[in-house]
Order: sequence, then structure tokens, then C-alpha cells
Amino acid sequence: MRYVVDTSVLVGSGISKEIEAGKLGDEVEVIIPQVVLAEIEHQANMAKTTGFHGLEELKRLRQLEKEGKVRILIVGERPTLQQVRLAPGGELDNLIRREAEKHSATLLTSDNIQAAMCEAEGIKVILLREDKKEKKRIQDYFFEDSLSVHLKEDVPPMTRRGTPGNWRLEKISEKPVTRAELEELAAQIIEETKSAPRCFIEIDEEGATVVQLREYRIAITRPPFSERMEITAVRPLLKVTLDDYAPSEKLKKRLREEAEGILIAGRPGAGKSTFASALAEFYQKQGKIVKTLEKPRDLQVSPEVTQYTALGGDMERTADVLLLVRPDYCIYDELRKTKDFQVFADLRFAGVGLVGVVHASKPIDAIQRFIGRVELGLICRIIDTVIFIEDGRVEQVLSLNMTVKVPTGMVEADLARPVIEVRDFDTGELQYEIYTFGEQTVVVPISVRPARKEARRKREIKGIEAPVEFEERKKHVVLSLPEEYAGKNVDVYADEKYLFTLKVNGAGKIKLRKNTGYGEIILKEIEKGKRVSCKIT
Repeated sequence: MRYVVDTSVLVGSGISKEIEAGKLGDEVEVIIPQVVLAEIEHQANMAKTTGFHGLEELKRLRQLEKEGKVRILIVGERPTLQQVRLAPGGELDNLIRREAEKHSATLLTSDNIQAAMCEAEGIKVILLREDKKEKKRIQDYFFEDSLSVHLKEDVPPMTRRGTPGNWRLEKISEKPVTRAELEELAAQIIEETKSAPRCFIEIDEEGATVVQLREYRIAITRPPFSERMEITAVRPLLKVTLDDYAPSEKLKKRLREEAEGILIAGRPGAGKSTFASALAEFYQKQGKIVKTLEKPRDLQVSPEVTQYTALGGDMERTADVLLLVRPDYCIYDELRKTKDFQVFADLRFAGVGLVGVVHASKPIDAIQRFIGRVELGLICRIIDTVIFIEDGRVEQVLSLNMTVKVPTGMVEADLARPVIEVRDFDTGELQYEIYTFGEQTVVVPISVRPARKEARRKREIKGIEAPVEFEERKKHVVLSLPEEYAGKNVDVYADEKYLFTLKVNGAGKIKLRKNTGYGEIILKEIEKGKRVSCKIT
């Protein structure tokens, strides 16, 4: 039997296994076009994972030829520069089909489009599918409570287990991972990503490949980008709703009716993307058309929410398309480069409701990242709400407002100027002022000295045990505290044992979902007969 192979089957490492299993018949002749060799060589020179997989498969085929199981024939000519430029339009795939037609051979491919074109042109074709049972999967390294898996050449495999803000790093085994094991796993990941639905290769650069394999975000790195080969996989532990964060009715009303320029800020791994997913679902259930801009596309959202990536590697081009589909809200995950902030601003000025995800160690840092990238007077038109996430919970909410006033600390009336006031959303307390001073833009923290009576009251209740009412609902555990504890951070105890620190919502309640770590801990302590109490931190 005579077969012509394309790049996809060599990259996917499928043909050698088919030959060894005897599925391609006797006296197998494999024809490899020079076009295919050129593609694999180019990818390997660019240090792309797919190129190395293709070279390994070619080595296996040569070994099978030495064993007398296959005859290999290399045909054709290397593609011209013009043909390479036309490759995205399918020119190289067309050259491979012409070789199959010329040699009256069956084309072997793992590419659905290539297979469909062969059928349309009357060329015999076999579409090789992935045999999942024979593959070692990245999912096999995850435990039920694993947040991420870290596999590095010559290092024991590691996993991060727990919940955001309460995790631990553990060894999966004492045996170091070998380069061969990583190469095999990387090949499986690439192969599955190309053939499975809802899977994408988001980045494929020299020494680095990032794929979205369903809910798993996987980064594959190799020299020269990293000193050794490494595979890192991250997944969301659970899908939550906005109600799981126990937001106050005041905040829900703002999100529902007023906020249109929202920033979700927090440190890496704090739970920003999880909250963004919950917010997307919240808007979708409000009857809004919701889209996302992501690279990679790792938000866990319902099918009604369309996920876009950078069109041609440029989010600005994606924004052009986005305006044509007229969304009510768009989730931008995440803002990193100056171009991202400019696209975010342009979409806001176009009237699109936006939720941006940004890395920040403090809430004010999220706002400061816009300073210098957009004019100061436009910031309040772009951002109206900042939600800071820490350890998987809403730690603080800030609201922005532009006014003309004499900045705090100045007394002369002629020093009045436009000032951005940054206030705590729950208390209304002024926390920062942003304005120009000379040629500089300054962010000034405002220290408000409380009245003696209020200060004394705060000192009296701090550290004092608060009465707690416990309520178990169908899906939630609710701790109710007095009104003066609303918006405060409290330490939660079971008898004298410290459990964790949480923030009380505006209604004086702590609402925990039963299937989360916090909810499970509370229920276990209650079942043991422990008394749950809270103290202001």
C-alpha cells in the first residue's frame, strides 16, 4: 500500500503506531513530500514543540524502515518563497494533495480540513484519529483539589493543592521526570489540542507553546527559552457564581445598574479570572450579550458567552470585530501591555460595558496602571469601579469620581483643580486623591482621623468576640453578625481554634458555599459540637 503523509500526522506521532500495529497493511510505502520536511524543519528551527515532535516521528519511521516494516520515499521540491507566504491560505496543503494525486496514493492526515478537501477532489484519504487510551494525559497528574501541576526535566513532579490563598506545594512522586516523558506528554497535548473541540494553540513561539486544552491552560517551554524543558498546567478548581462571594445588595445594584468600567485586580493566583467568570455569568443571566477578549481563552463561562482571542495576534483588530457584534458587556482578560489599556479605553468610549482583569498588589495600583497610558481627565470615564480580589474573596471595592476642588491638605482657593476621588465603596470613605501637581501626576493617600468617640468604639470592639447566628441552607452556610461588623474583616474561630479570616458583607453576613473549602471547614467544626465565633481583626 502506498501512502502520502502530511505534516499533521508526523507532528501528531500517529503514523508509526499505525504501521507497528499493522493497520496500514503489508508492504507499506510512505511517501514524504519535501514540502512536509520543510515545514517540520522550519518549526524545529523556531524551537516549536510541533517541529521537535515531527523530527522524532521521522526518526521512528527510519528505524521501522531498517526493520523492514516500511519503505520511505522522499519526493517533490522544497516550497518557493511565494508558496510559503501563501501557506496560511492552504497552498502547502495543496502541494501535498498534488503529490498524493501524482503517485496514486492514499493521503494520511490528522487535519479535518485537509481530509475534507481530499474528499472534495476525489483523492483517497485516511483521517487518523487520536487513540486516547494509549496516551498518558496531563489530567492524570491532577488530584481532586489540585490547582496546578508543574513538570520539569530532571525534577520530581509537583502539584499545588488547596484553594486560592490556602494552598500547599506537594510532590506527586519522588521519581524525577525525564526529557523523554515530557516530550511524549507534550506530543499528546498538542495532538489532543488539534483534534478536540474547544481546544486551541494560543501561542507557539521559539521555545514556548501555550495551549488551552478545555479547562486546562498549559505552558510548554524548552531551551533556549527555558534552561530545561518544562510543562505547567493550571485549571480552575471550581466554577462559582457571584452569590458565592456574598456581595452586598449595594454592590449588586451597582454592578447591575451603574458600573460599566470595572477593573478586577489582584495578585497572580488570587482568583481574578474565577471572579471574572462569575461576573460574566451574572451579566448573561441579566439578559445581556456578553463577549470575552482573552489570550489564552481560559475563562469558564457558559456556551452563551462567546470567547474571542487576538485576531492575527492583535487585540485591536479583535476590538474592531467586537463593535460589529454589539455586545452589552465585554470581559477583557487581561490588561498587560500599553496596547491592551488603549484598546480597553477605546471600547469604553464606544459605549461598551467593560470588565478588565489586571495584576495589582493593592487596589490603587490597578488605577495607577492607567496613569500615563491615558489622559488623567479621561480615567473616570474609563473606570468607575475597582474590585480587589485576595485569597479568592472580594477584599475591597473602590469607586471613582471626578470633581473640581482644592486637594486635601491645601488651603488656598486658587489651588483648586480637577481631582479624581477614590473612595471605599462600602463606607464612602475618601482613600486617595489623584491630580496633577506641576508637571507630575500624583496619587495621594488620604488619612482620615476618626472622631474620638468613633475611634474609642472601634478600639472597644476590636478583638472582642461577636455574637454569631449560624444558618445552614440548601447550598450555603450563613454566619450573621451585628450591623457594626458590616464591611469588616473578622477572624473566624471554632471554640479557641483559629480557622480563617473573611470579610463581612454590607448586610452583616458571611455567606459560604457548602462545597468550598471554607464551607466544608465550618460544617465539620459544627458537627464536632464546636462553637463558631468571630472577632474583628
